[in-house]
Amino acid sequence: MATSTLTTKGQTTIPAKVRNHLKLRPGDKIEFVIERDGRVVLTPKNIDVRQLRGMLGRATRHLTIEQMDEAIRSRFGRR
Repeated sequence: MATSTLTTKGQTTIPAKVRNHLKLRPGDKIEFVIERDGRVVLTPKNIDVRQLRGMLGRATRHLTIEQMDEAIRSRFGRR
């Protein structure tokens, strides 16, 4: 069992074993859910890239990689 100590500021460190199991990284958000029986469930709120699908809508025009490269070069110049 992994344990942690609460500081006077209400902060704690999530033990490495738990962080690794949940695949948590610095900057990740964590949700705490209090269940009816009093247990608290800690859930990582990592965004899976698949959840972003469709967020921007459909492309109105399609460009080749070469056209994209040229647009970038014309905007920012050659480096």
